[in-house]
Amino acid sequence: MGKTTTAKMFADAGIPVFDADAVVHQLYSMEGKATQQIARVFPDTIINNKVDRAVLAKHLAKNPADYEQLEKIIHPEVAKERKRWITDQQKNNQPIILFDIPLLLEKGGKKDMDIVIVVTASLEKQRQRVLARAGMSEERLEQILQRQMPDSMKRQQADYIITTDNDFTDSRLQVKAILRHIGKTTAN
Repeated sequence: MGKTTTAKMFADAGIPVFDADAVVHQLYSMEGKATQQIARVFPDTIINNKVDRAVLAKHLAKNPADYEQLEKIIHPEVAKERKRWITDQQKNNQPIILFDIPLLLEKGGKKDMDIVIVVTASLEKQRQRVLARAGMSEERLEQILQRQMPDSMKRQQADYIITTDNDFTDSRLQVKAILRHIGKTTAN
C-alpha cells in the first residue's frame, strides 16, 4: 500500500513514528526478547540464534493455525515497547505521534487510537510493490492478504485516507493536509 513510505513522510515532517515492524525485527534478532520463546515453540525457525523470517513465513504458510501461538509471544512484547515509547514521547511533550502498525484494524487496535489513517493503493499497484520485494512470492502475498481486512472495509473505518497509486507526490500533499487539519484540531 505504501504505508512505510507514507509513515516516513510524517517522520520527515517531525512527527515521531512508532514502527511495529521494526520492533518485531528487533524481537526476532539474536538479542531479541522473543527469540528464545519462539525457539521453544518453533525450533525449526531459529538459524544462527535468531528467527529466520523466511523460514518462519514458510512454516506459517504450511501451518496457519500457528499464527495464534506466534501472536501470543509477539503481541505482548510489542505492546510493552509501544507503552515505553509513548511514555518517552509524553516526556518530550510531543503533541502528535504516529503508529505504523500492520493489522491495526484487524486486531481491534482502533480503540487505542485518536485518529486512524488508512494508506491505500489499487490491488494492481499493491501486488506490483509487494512482489518486487526480495523473497516475496504470489503464495506469500496471498497468505498476507488472507490475514488482512479488505481495503474497502479499512477505508470505511478511517478518519483519513491517503492514496499512494501515483508517484507519492499526491500522497505527500495529503500528509501535509492531514497535519494541517490535525494541528488545528489539537490546538483547540
